[in-house]
Amino acid sequence: MKIAMIGHKRIPSRSGGIEVVVEELSTRMAKLGHEVHAYNRHSGEDKIKEYKGVRVIEIPTYNVPAIHAILSSLLATIRSLFTKYDVVHYHAEGPCVMIPLAKLFGKKTVATIHGLDWQRSKWGGFATKYLKFGEKMAAKHADKVIVLSKNVQKYFKDTYNCDAVLIPNGIERVEAIKPNIIKTEYGLNGGDYILFLARITPEKGLDYLIDAYKKLNTDKKLVIAGGIEPQTEYIASVRKKAEGCENIIFTGFVSGQKLAELFSNSYVYVLPSDIEGMPMSLLEAVGYGTRVIVSDIPENVDCMEGYGNSFEQGNVESLRKLLQWCLDHKELRDCDFKENVTASEIREKRAELMEKYNWDNITNQTLDLYKTVQ
Repeated sequence: MKIAMIGHKRIPSRSGGIEVVVEELSTRMAKLGHEVHAYNRHSGEDKIKEYKGVRVIEIPTYNVPAIHAILSSLLATIRSLFTKYDVVHYHAEGPCVMIPLAKLFGKKTVATIHGLDWQRSKWGGFATKYLKFGEKMAAKHADKVIVLSKNVQKYFKDTYNCDAVLIPNGIERVEAIKPNIIKTEYGLNGGDYILFLARITPEKGLDYLIDAYKKLNTDKKLVIAGGIEPQTEYIASVRKKAEGCENIIFTGFVSGQKLAELFSNSYVYVLPSDIEGMPMSLLEAVGYGTRVIVSDIPENVDCMEGYGNSFEQGNVESLRKLLQWCLDHKELRDCDFKENVTASEIREKRAELMEKYNWDNITNQTLDLYKTVQ
């Protein structure tokens, strides 16, 4: 098949979960012999024309946040009209606004809703309405809609009577590595820190974690890995909240070996989010065999299926109690901080998750869905 990917920022990139998903799907599809075109937004970085068998098409746009995504998805759609694609695959709610235009010219379209983006507090009134409009265009006009969780699948059925297809994100099994860079830069030796690794935005719940951490009885550090530039009002507020606590470390954006070392050597990974689609960083933690604590929103709990522990969403005291219990029960580390659960049972659960969220399987499910719209 000849396939177009529209809606991501650029590949290769770790700027967000959507970029990781598009890269994983596109490169695997190309390896299987399909012709895949990824429409990258121009970012000022060096242009590339090909990446692991995927043709990369740079779309020029203005670097103005208010119109950056809108303009790039419009221009990418117009460009795609002049190529005979079997499927044009849109990612995220905003870009889905352009689906009626693609359909007007006879294109077969698939839309992946990575999360209900309009719920995120960072968006203003116009942006929220635009995202909801894109969601509606996907539900009403796309040939098939993909969602990442049962919760969002139910939302599409209840709201639009749309039978969305559940195809989750994937996990890559990764071998844990010893601390090297993080030992030199941050003095981390392994097992001596709690890890938060995600975008630093309000819906990720980092302020809950900082508040809970400051009340813990522990000498373990809190490592906050996520982009801190440009410094938004929220980033400034969480940094102020962390002032005076020398054991809180902000690393900024991480990737490559540093990211691998942080996952491999943390005592526990915490994702205290209020809103998720299907969190890639959580799946990555499982891929490294990292212990996890998550908020009990459906997207987190359903994803883990009993692997790891959860606390009441938004409840700082609930998070503090769970963290303190985990810290006080070091002997349960190999049993995922759970009483009456053996280490072998936890390994079996991880193996089940690795099979269920295997990227090759996810790619094949997506390709099978493409065939149904031909």
